[in-house]
Amino acid sequence: MEIFNTVKDMQDKANRLREQGKRIAFVPTMGYFHEGHLDLMREGRKRGDYLVISIFVNPTQFGPAEDLDKYPRDFERDRTLAEEVGVDAIFFPDNEGMYPPRYQTYVDVEGVTKNLCGAARQGHFRGVATVCTKLFNIVKPHVTVFGKKDFQQLVTIRTMIRDLNMDIDVIGMPTTREHDGLAMSSRNVYLSEEERESALSLSRSLFLAKKMFEAGETDAGKVLAEVTRYIESYPHTRIDYAKISCVDTIEEAQHVGVDTFIALAVKVGKTRLIDNHVFGEVLDIPYPEGR
Repeated sequence: MEIFNTVKDMQDKANRLREQGKRIAFVPTMGYFHEGHLDLMREGRKRGDYLVISIFVNPTQFGPAEDLDKYPRDFERDRTLAEEVGVDAIFFPDNEGMYPPRYQTYVDVEGVTKNLCGAARQGHFRGVATVCTKLFNIVKPHVTVFGKKDFQQLVTIRTMIRDLNMDIDVIGMPTTREHDGLAMSSRNVYLSEEERESALSLSRSLFLAKKMFEAGETDAGKVLAEVTRYIESYPHTRIDYAKISCVDTIEEAQHVGVDTFIALAVKVGKTRLIDNHVFGEVLDIPYPEGR
């Protein structure tokens, strides 16, 4: 497995691969891998001749009060896991390589970033869109793989690629979950044992919303009222948002249908977790009755 630390070295490698007619698959990450990351890499392995991942904790997508400095990092552990699933190369730049002195260019994707995390985390998606544009220009992939756990991010990247005429296929992969249904996240390591139990309120409330829809409930307000009640029945939880939105525009929806999804952002203790469910899709989690 190759490791590239500079933009030039990665671009030179990408140019050679393209000259050889090789198909480049790419998975951008911020590192500290869990099984969800590895599932994206496994899919990337199927989609290309040469699989590149990036490890870069992108400062421009963190707000001033967020956990940039505390974000977990362990390159050697990540390198070993990536090699085990067949990654061909890691692009591992430093901050100055990605944002050199006098850096002043950013990418804004407007409509689909206004709601949900875009409203709660000002500037977050500008940072995401900017770093992904840069990574796409550096790695030069034919196909890139993102998880659906951050559904708004997936829609943002797809919109940006369409609007800027980037010749890249975008694959969205289902959320990888723990055995009890908790969505895998690098931030789960912050949870205490009691908070870890409360974190299950997210996936279980999504299951509740799914069951209500399957029983014929299409009033978004009624579904959200039940979801809110359920999450707030657990200790240490504080809802940032719970909304039902259209899958294409991310605008809030009044009625639940297969063209909508429910998105959650919840503080469990000090840890902000997100999860979502697209109505009509599979949500295979255990759910305790009677709460």
